[in-house]
Amino acid sequence: MRHTLLLLALFGTLVATAAPAPRTVREPADSMHTEYLENLDKMVHLWYVRQNVDSTVLAETFDYDSAVITPDCPDSVYMKRLAKLNTLIELPFNSIVRNYISVYTQRKRAQVSVMLGLTEYYFPIFEEILDSYQLPVELRILPVIESALNPRAVSRVGATGLWQFMYGTGRRYNLQIDSYVDERRDPIAATHAAARYLRDLYEMYGDWTLVIAAYNCGPGNVNKAIRRAGGKRDYWDIYYFLPRETRGYVPAFIAANYAMNYAAEHRIAPVQLTLPRTTDTIVVNGKMHLQQVAEVLNVPLQQLRDLNPQYKHDLLPSPSGNIIRLPFEHVGAFIDRENEIRGYKDSVFLSPQRIREPLMHKEVAFATPGNGNAIRYKVRQGDVLGSIASRYKVTVQQLKAWNGISGHMIRVGQTLLIYSGKSHS
Repeated sequence: MRHTLLLLALFGTLVATAAPAPRTVREPADSMHTEYLENLDKMVHLWYVRQNVDSTVLAETFDYDSAVITPDCPDSVYMKRLAKLNTLIELPFNSIVRNYISVYTQRKRAQVSVMLGLTEYYFPIFEEILDSYQLPVELRILPVIESALNPRAVSRVGATGLWQFMYGTGRRYNLQIDSYVDERRDPIAATHAAARYLRDLYEMYGDWTLVIAAYNCGPGNVNKAIRRAGGKRDYWDIYYFLPRETRGYVPAFIAANYAMNYAAEHRIAPVQLTLPRTTDTIVVNGKMHLQQVAEVLNVPLQQLRDLNPQYKHDLLPSPSGNIIRLPFEHVGAFIDRENEIRGYKDSVFLSPQRIREPLMHKEVAFATPGNGNAIRYKVRQGDVLGSIASRYKVTVQQLKAWNGISGHMIRVGQTLLIYSGKSHS
């Protein structure tokens, strides 16, 4: 959740065009703030590009005329529009928020268009889960500024998925992370985990703005900022005590809420979505490969990957209880043809792991002679490896290799396997 953010200059002080209510305009505690904003959220980074993930995979390209730039609105318009949003989380306006709004609505219009298209698929998922935990639905904006709605986004420090969970936090909230599955990339599982994490943070702070800051930099850093601010528990009072990369996070959250709600007023249109708007999940018993599903049901493989990004290698690995998300129109066919799908080219897609024994020494003498039938010899009093090898016309090295003996010690009563065509008493 922590990234190096771009520089953005301040565009000036507030235009005194209205006399807003005190809670509407909130500046950081230091009203003489003149430094450049060194923070810009992950949405502006557009992680599809930064993480080598094509930004057109989940949404088609949009023919955008970058020469058309909407003029800045007066501050009074921004304040009035933010005030109209029916949100539980306070969305105050100040010069820093205004500058983020300018970035989203002017400089990064094309990226916002991509994400507007993606919200048609992801926001209903986020909203339903957040509502089930009785959390403010405006928290759905966090994945916008965390990952640019890219489930495969990975930060420089390893934070992964739409909600940018670190490994330890993901495991703490019961997300499966192994060689085949990473539920940090699963929109549903990760959103449940994020909702539980946000709920825990709210129990800690009782203030959604501090919760959002803590989600970015961790509660430890927020607690330090509170102590350094003399115990003050208002985000704008502790603003300059927070890590530099977190100072722009809450303003970015406010600006992203504005941009997602008022994109049309800035003539920003969503791209056409390639993900199906209606999907359903099915529990699959037994291993299955996404390409088997794609070829039997004639569904684009890339679409299945985008609907099931948690499977790292396109393989549903568990012998039972795998979850697959499908376009709704293919659900019936999948149920009817599940056995056919599993059997389709199973030797190619589901080849069992082979039994591989460790290689013997390069010397041919270590190879198993004859038909490979072994004599079982029980060690007697006075036996040593050399005498047994001589008796059966084999070498000591062979005896040790066949029986996994690293040294020279054998014990009375021990059974040795001897591959020899001759039997001796």
